[in-house]
Amino acid sequence: MSQFFNDLWDSIFTPGTTPTLVRATHYSFAALLITLVVLCITTYNKHFYFLTGIAGCLWATLTWFIGELDKMKEEMAKQNAPVTEEVEDNVIDREETTDEPKTEEQKKDD
Repeated sequence: MSQFFNDLWDSIFTPGTTPTLVRATHYSFAALLITLVVLCITTYNKHFYFLTGIAGCLWATLTWFIGELDKMKEEMAKQNAPVTEEVEDNVIDREETTDEPKTEEQKKDD
């Protein structure tokens, strides 16, 4: 358990997201939602119902955003990979077949 807190402390000084930071975020939101659900059941206060919904939506949005960051990291890793002939051919084909209309400056240059 102390290793988790050491990793969490180190993640503060590491740029980007780390698995320990993501895990701590999920634990925090789980504890928040459990607390809000208990308060909803014991008090029947509509404010706690709204707060539970807001916290759930925030947790879902944060989870989605972390997933998008992971996808971005994978794409960046692929772009930094060595270029093969097949990839070069695809890039050249795409450049030649752009369907975008030319601007006035591009027409003057041609």
